[in-house]
Amino acid sequence: METATAFLKQYRQSPRKVRLVADLVRGKKVEIAVAHLSHLPKRATGAIKKLLDSAVSNAKNKGLKEENLFVKEIRVDEGVTLSRWQAGSRGRGMPIKKRTSHVRVVLAEKQTELKKAKSEKLTAKS
Repeated sequence: METATAFLKQYRQSPRKVRLVADLVRGKKVEIAVAHLSHLPKRATGAIKKLLDSAVSNAKNKGLKEENLFVKEIRVDEGVTLSRWQAGSRGRGMPIKKRTSHVRVVLAEKQTELKKAKSEKLTAKS
């Protein structure tokens, strides 16, 4: 099964918040995933929708059909954490961690019934 991937690196939002959006589209067809993302009131939806569009474009360049694509894998990893300091009480410094995310999307093409039937015939003959 041929796949197409797309990456988003150093996205300035914490991975915990981005995973909430990524969990909703995992395993769904691309059209359904984009429809879900367009109605979700989260900040990460715009970035993930743009990333899905990029993965679909990569799949088209590989010769995969857009109507058969589904989200095989979507992974959100932790990126670089920026350390900042904010003034605290009694002259102390309070640390602020500005987290980033790395997102990876893998799209695959679902086999149609014709392809499945052909592969079953080949295995039955041998």
